[in-house]
This record gives sequence, structure tokens and C-alpha cells, in this order.
Amino acid sequence: MSKTTEKVNPYIDETELWALLDDKSTKSVDAVIEKALNAKGLDLDEAAILINIDNNDNEALEKLFKAAKQVKELIYGKRIVLFAPLYLSNYCTNNCLYCGFRFNNKDIERKTLSVDEAIEDAKNLMAQGHKRLLLVAGEDVNQIKLDYIKEVIEGIYSTKVGRGEIRRININVAPLNIEEFKTLKTFGIGTYQSFQETYHFETYRKMHPSGLKADYAWRYETMSRAFEAGIDDVGMGVLFGLTDYRFEVLALLKHAAYLDEKYGIGPHTLSIPRLEPAKGAPFSTKSPHAVDDISFKKIVAVLRLAVPYTGIILTTRERPEFRKEVIALGVSQISAGSKTNPGGYTVHGKTGEQFSVGDHRSLDEVIFELAENDYIPSFCTGCYRLGRVGHDFMDLAKPGLIQKFCHSNALFTFKEYLLDYASEQTLNTGQKAIQNHLDMIQDENLRSKVTQNLSKIENGERDVFF
Repeated sequence: MSKTTEKVNPYIDETELWALLDDKSTKSVDAVIEKALNAKGLDLDEAAILINIDNNDNEALEKLFKAAKQVKELIYGKRIVLFAPLYLSNYCTNNCLYCGFRFNNKDIERKTLSVDEAIEDAKNLMAQGHKRLLLVAGEDVNQIKLDYIKEVIEGIYSTKVGRGEIRRININVAPLNIEEFKTLKTFGIGTYQSFQETYHFETYRKMHPSGLKADYAWRYETMSRAFEAGIDDVGMGVLFGLTDYRFEVLALLKHAAYLDEKYGIGPHTLSIPRLEPAKGAPFSTKSPHAVDDISFKKIVAVLRLAVPYTGIILTTRERPEFRKEVIALGVSQISAGSKTNPGGYTVHGKTGEQFSVGDHRSLDEVIFELAENDYIPSFCTGCYRLGRVGHDFMDLAKPGLIQKFCHSNALFTFKEYLLDYASEQTLNTGQKAIQNHLDMIQDENLRSKVTQNLSKIENGERDVFF
């Protein structure tokens, strides 16, 4: 791939990033990792040193992965937040060469869910135990209008299935203008999510030949418009496999730093999707920049060390055994039991998927494995409903104070799941995990309060949180 010297991106200087990747710095990997263990983040040149670690340098890789795991557990403990995507529509006016939804794909059955169908899909997720959804739609503004989004969100929030309910809805739809973002905020959303896909300008132009998404600058400025409209939390990401992953990592960190500097807050989450096969999207199966497993683990580890307080999201694109490895390196949120087509959780037909899923396990199977490995699956939404979002969340997260809320609330929501939805095997394993984590709470007063709330849940109370 040619290394463009022209400063085609007014926000990210590609020449600067390539220079960092080509720099033979005097800083050693050991020195950078030692700094990273303080959980204060890394400068861009330090992230470049780590992402440049040779994939055959087993000693350096082991140090990197060990450090990432240590920082992840320092910040997040062994909590893993769970969610499911709910696809509203696979109509799209873009022609992204890697995506099954692309406009020119004639081998896909298109559908936009009605409001009632979307609620029906959500009800099936509630019945499994999900509490957090990500609404996703192809970028067709004629199909997905704000009034429709509002109806769907209001309908899902007002629906219950037994003890099941959705308590937080995040959203991934076409980038909006500032006034539209202001309207979206009034719907009670959580995080607004949008991916640049690739920050490399020439690659971006090739991958997005037509549609709204063809405008690189409009896409890049999405998060700025969201913050200016008052959106509290945003989620960013790239699709690894479109170009050199090392460049993408530095560009993603550069964008995050730009937002933090200008608005006083960076992204709430970073997503790390890796290119997967998609029907009707030939590039998805023949990219010259496909990311191997070791490189992908490096990506996760470097992002965790560079931005320790930012959530990292891993989807069901990855196969189960590999997800288990990657989770330990810095991931804080995962999807489970996912479908990537509209109506995927009901019987509305086999509409076209956006990409191939690698992990087909049910939510209960995923939770069993997490508990078996002493993780605490979390469905917590307490911070969002109490207003601990945006700046307020980071004010608690950076000094490590958010942990006292998050760990306890994770135990409460996990207890709910075990009592209301879990198989017998998952229930028994999960109860042991909860007791183990309860015993590790050193503050006697806090442990007593957590124990009291767990007893309340055992006695039938729900939606308990600090």
C-alpha cells in the first residue's frame, strides 16, 4: 500500500502517523510497558512502539499481553458487559465494498422492520435475559427516519416480558447533523455509535465509492457534531482488514485524543470489528490486509494500554475459542446470541445479513463460560439512569472510583439473570462466581451492603443498583 504524503485529511496527518510507525525510537518496549502499567495511558509514539512489536517476538508479545490483562483488571476488574444488536433495516444507499448491505448487492433480501416487528424482536431478547440493546440500521434515510427511531425506542422501553425489560438502548444509525443529534438525544438513548471504518484517505475513497458515506470529512466529523449537540457518550471504531492495522490503531487513537482535547471527553467505547465474509461483498473475502490472530490480539492490548478507561467492544464476528483469549487482554463489552439481519430474533424470514457471525452460542452458553472462568457478566445500566455519563463518568473512572459502583452493580444484574433465566448448569457456576467475588470485597461495609442487595434480589426484588 502506498504511503500517501499529501495531507489529504485535515484532521489526521497521515505523514505524521507513517513517520511514527517508521521511527526507530530509542524508547524500549519494556520502558513503554512499564509506563503503561500506571494505567494513565500512552502517547502516540509509545503506542506505535507497541503496535510495531514483531509477531514472532514471543517474549515481547508475552510482556505486552500480560500488561494489557493487568491494566484491564485494574480498571474493570473481571466484569464483562453483555448486549445484543437489533437490526432494524438492511436497506442502504451506500456501496461499501466489504458490506452485505451495500446498495449494489442484488443477492440480498431487504427488509425494514415495522415498529411492532422491532418490538417483537426486542421481546425475544428480553426473554433470554438481555437488558442492553444496540439498534443498528443500514444508512438509508428514506427508511430510517427520526420519528421511526423514536417510536421504536419508546415501544421497546415500555415493553416487558415477565421480569424481562430493556434498560438501555444504544444506537448505530447514519451520521446526523447537529439539530438531528439534538433530537436523538431526547429519545433517551445511551451511546451513539458510528465507525470511520478506515482513516486512510485513499483506502476510504476506494471502499466507499458512492452514497452518503463517500464523504470522508462528513463521516469523520460525526462525533464532533454529536458532542456539540449534547450527546453524552459516543462509540467509535474501525473495520480492521481494510488497510494496515498499525496505521488504523494510531489514527483511531489520534481521533480519540482530538475529541478529548477539544471537548474534554473522548469516546466512551472503541469497537474492534475484524473483516468477515459477507454475501455479495467480494472484498470481504479477499482483502490484502487481512488481520491474523496475533495481530488482532496486539490491537486489543495496545488500545487497552493507550486508553485504559475507554470501553473496548468485541462482537460475535470472532469464533468462541478466540473470543476467550481476546477478552482477557482488554475487552470490557461483548455481544452474545447475536443476529445481524432484520428480524433475526423472530420468524420474519431469512433476510440478508450484514456479515458472517463466528460465535453462534446462546446468551446462556456465553455466560456459563464467562462464569466458569471467574468473570462476572454484567447487564448494569445504573450509571446511565443516574446520570453518571459523559464527563461525570470519566471524572469517576479516571481516579478509579467508578469501580465501587460497577463491580457491585454487575453482581446484582448477574444475580438477576441467574435467578430468572439461567440453565441449571449456569446457575450453579454463576452462584459460585458471585460468592467468590463477594469474598474478595475487602471493605466490610461495602461487602455488607452488597450482601443485603443480593438478598433482596433473592427475595424477588429487581433492578437494584448503587
